[in-house]
Amino acid sequence: MIWCRSCVLPDTRPNLRIAEDGVCNACRAHGTKRRIDWAARRRQLEAVAASARQASAGGYDCVIPVSGGKDSTWQVVKCLELGLKPLAVTWRPPGRTAIGQRNLDNLIRLGVDHVDWSIAPDVEARFMLAAFERHGSTAIPMHLALFSIPLTIAVRFRIPLVVWGENSAFEYGSRDEADTGFRLDAAWLRTYGVTQGTVARDWLSDQLSAKDLIPYSAPSEAELDAAGVRAVFLGYYLEWDPEETRRVAMAHGFSSDAAGPRTGYYDFADIDDDFISLHHWMKWYKFGFTRLFDNLSLEIRNGRMTREAAIAVIRATGDQTPHADIDRFCAFAGIDRARFLAIAETFRNPAIWQRRADGRWHIPDFLLPDWTWT
Repeated sequence: MIWCRSCVLPDTRPNLRIAEDGVCNACRAHGTKRRIDWAARRRQLEAVAASARQASAGGYDCVIPVSGGKDSTWQVVKCLELGLKPLAVTWRPPGRTAIGQRNLDNLIRLGVDHVDWSIAPDVEARFMLAAFERHGSTAIPMHLALFSIPLTIAVRFRIPLVVWGENSAFEYGSRDEADTGFRLDAAWLRTYGVTQGTVARDWLSDQLSAKDLIPYSAPSEAELDAAGVRAVFLGYYLEWDPEETRRVAMAHGFSSDAAGPRTGYYDFADIDDDFISLHHWMKWYKFGFTRLFDNLSLEIRNGRMTREAAIAVIRATGDQTPHADIDRFCAFAGIDRARFLAIAETFRNPAIWQRRADGRWHIPDFLLPDWTWT
């Protein structure tokens, strides 16, 4: 493994590349933000909003995909400031938390109509287990649903604009903004949608019928064009920073998790779903890093932490295996913990992991030479 000398991410991270000077493309891409004319971008966003208001002909101006997270509150606040009439749309996670529900209720009270779309729990359970067995990710159904449902509603109700938050591909590792742009389209979803390049029909089986997969099926590009639906990233027009979106969200009633980070570094992230931690944890088996490394790298790029301080946080935090969430998922999916761990083990990456003489797995080129391997 090769580690970026600027942040704390390795070259095993998907879409991340480290140049000869030792700096990764995510750090280099973040540096381009200083050259962006954000005032001009804001004017572009105002023009997008004006176009949506005109196209909506008195109906909803935009769909905002939301959850119980702080970015969702930020998106709603910014759309309301733009004078838009939004319809907030949520894929309801089967493991929604109490704090996630409270934040979603608060978001609705800001002044938006809301659709909370629940998928049959038995379908979710079968799909999540199938995705975990095939690709080592319980989150593929989540990403298919949360991207497909808002677009489906926008097409059915002829709502001209869908407003997403950050462009995760730009923030976490694409070469530069030109690679990812300002639109969420089929090409973006295939590359950066965290679905292993699959679409709903790829999951047809004896366990999952075409009707089971309806909520996970996105409208085609032709359907979106025919309905006049445009999907954009708010983070293209407004500078995105997790601390700033947190500040805005908390000023409008958002609550973070007083118990500390659920996974990673931030106590305000990934707090609305009991199962999202499993998706982040599997990075450890596949790529040799965790959500903590992603979060700390953002802190380094935003100038709030040195690389040395980030490494110290990783050392002090240690293992972040989400034991309680694993147990909750096993109960939901109808499997025991032994089977879950056996499936996870099949995705351990032999290119980076080696077994020591004492039988423990370790990563020879790990960022911390003194890491305790358990």
